Amino acid sequence: MSGRKETVLDLAKFVDKGVQVKLTGGRQVTGTLKGYDQLLNLVLDEAIEFEREQDDPLKLSAKTRQLGLIVCRGTAVMLVSPTEGTEEIKNPFQEADGEQTTRS
Repeated sequence: MSGRKETVLDLAKFVDKGVQVKLTGGRQVTGTLKGYDQLLNLVLDEAIEFEREQDDPLKLSAKTRQLGLIVCRGTAVMLVSPTEGTEEIKNPFQEADGEQTTRS
C-alpha cells in the first residue's frame, strides 16, 4: 500500500464544464470548473452564489450574488455535481403541508 492518497472523484471530466457545489454552512455556488487538486480544492470561474431565505435558511431564495473567479477550499466541499443533465425531484419524504413523514 502506497502512502499517496488518491481522490475518489474523477473531476477531470467536469473541467471547463458547469458544476454545482454545496459547501458546509449551507452555501451553494455554481460555476465553470477550471481546476482542482487531490485535496478537492476547486477553482470556479463565473461563480454565482445562491442566497438563502431570511426566514428559512434551508430554502434557497431567487436572489443570487455574482462572485467571479473563486477557490472553494476542499475541506468545505460537501457535494460536486454537473449542472447539465440533472434535475431536481420532489422529496418523497415530505407531505404536501411541509411535514416530514416517518417510515417504520
